Amino acid sequence: MTITRAEVCAVACADSFADAGTAIASPFGTIPSIGARLARLTSAPELLLSDGEAMLIAETTPLGEESTATVEGWLPYGKVLDLLAGGKRRVMMGASQVDRFGNQNISRIGDWGRPKVQLIGVRGAPGNSVNHTTNYWIPNHSTKIFVESVDLVAGVGHDRARRVGARYHDVQVVVTDLAVLDFRGPDGAMRLRSVHPGVSVDEVRERTGFELAVDEVAETRLPTDEELSLIRDRIDPKGLRDKEVPS
Repeated sequence: MTITRAEVCAVACADSFADAGTAIASPFGTIPSIGARLARLTSAPELLLSDGEAMLIAETTPLGEESTATVEGWLPYGKVLDLLAGGKRRVMMGASQVDRFGNQNISRIGDWGRPKVQLIGVRGAPGNSVNHTTNYWIPNHSTKIFVESVDLVAGVGHDRARRVGARYHDVQVVVTDLAVLDFRGPDGAMRLRSVHPGVSVDEVRERTGFELAVDEVAETRLPTDEELSLIRDRIDPKGLRDKEVPS
């Protein structure tokens, strides 16, 4: 059975939710959404999923379909802000830029006074990254995203968190279309944990705009037969994953 890169990425994202316990999953992107659903069906059965608006749903619904699942809780916007401040979410965000310590930018590219590109603003990134576990998903690993220094800090990295004594800061991993990276390098710097099948360490280094910490690099684990069946038949029968990470 041929396993696609998208499926490897989805399982890596699922693993980032495995220890979440009773928390609301907030995945941004197709692959993280598959990962959160897969985790709920396997390693994290207490993970809470929403319909994307204001309801907590009882079942794990397929991606790309309108939810008809039983509603088990109401989640108005004000409650979401309370949960954000209280650390009861498990977030996987994207990044327009991220540096070696996990500082993330989704706001603008370029000089403060005259930016080249205006993006979506910092949104909830500061609160996410200082109040509960936050991970990142990058579908196109490149030197434009993995930069020496971000142009604006939206999500807080390990170096800045230490300076201000951010007690609940917990940025753990970055999953990309090439690899899984963590922050177990010197002083909390980004480290290459694993490369996906068919990817070399040198390829990841060449597409990263700073020096990665590299120890013993494993190969990212493959999905089990059960996980493949859940991804293909129950979670993403429309194959939306292959549009985000083409084979």
